[in-house]
Amino acid sequence: MTVHRDIAWAKLNLTLEVLGRRADGFHELRSLVAFAGLGDTVELTPQQGLDLQIEGPFAAALGADNLIIDAAKAAKAKEPHLTLGQFRLVKTLPVAAGLGGGSADAAAALRLIARANPGELSNEIAAQLAPQLGSDVAVCLDSAPALMTGRGEVVTPLRGFPACGVLLANPGVKLATKDVYGALNAAPIDSASPMPEIPNLAGDFEKLIDFTRTRANDLEPVAVARAPEIQAVLATLNKLEGAQLVRLSGSGPTCFAVFATPQKAHAAAASLAQQEPDWWIASGSLGDPDPGKPR
Repeated sequence: MTVHRDIAWAKLNLTLEVLGRRADGFHELRSLVAFAGLGDTVELTPQQGLDLQIEGPFAAALGADNLIIDAAKAAKAKEPHLTLGQFRLVKTLPVAAGLGGGSADAAAALRLIARANPGELSNEIAAQLAPQLGSDVAVCLDSAPALMTGRGEVVTPLRGFPACGVLLANPGVKLATKDVYGALNAAPIDSASPMPEIPNLAGDFEKLIDFTRTRANDLEPVAVARAPEIQAVLATLNKLEGAQLVRLSGSGPTCFAVFATPQKAHAAAASLAQQEPDWWIASGSLGDPDPGKPR
């Protein structure tokens, strides 16, 4: 029996500028996105019907609704001849954590369906389905460094992202994305913003740090107000030796610290885990977690 397997990579918003609230209720964004070398595991065993089995350390935190099932149903509605089957999700990323976990799971499901049905679910169709499932699904489809604009559905690949490391820390609280955006009270805007200039990082770590330091995560103050534990995490990460950029990811509560190398991130994570045993802490590479995959 064939089992197809993929990784739903954790998404990090290295910058997240909220430019305003649009007439359709969504927010106009500009965000530099990269992916950590860790994530949920998603499997698909092709067969008749559609089912989902969930396990892993954060399985209990998921509700009945799941974007994997939504993605499969959307693909089937678009291409009725597709074979779906039994999905298995090993949930190792925290839920409602600002890591795009649900969106990444949905994107992985679309990739698996395409793999299980060769030539039947094109990249173009998957890209059309992505915004229907969630604003982050489009960037998670490729899971590579990108500038994300619009409400998140406009994805411009970013070349020359430098190899570096990242540490993730979550204090164990949940923050719903819609609640954080709702509390932001962003000013309304009449039209989409023009496409910004795409940074040329040229594989230079210092250029990445310089670019991100001049742009913030506009959701961070709102998230801290709703979950004060975030401030303690940020303060602790800022004290880690070698941490070059410390910030909240997305709507939080997961925070991250960027290091020049994955080795430095791993060493900092080992030390932090002893200091804060109750936090979820992980480390890995940052950028494109699978640079060898076809584009």
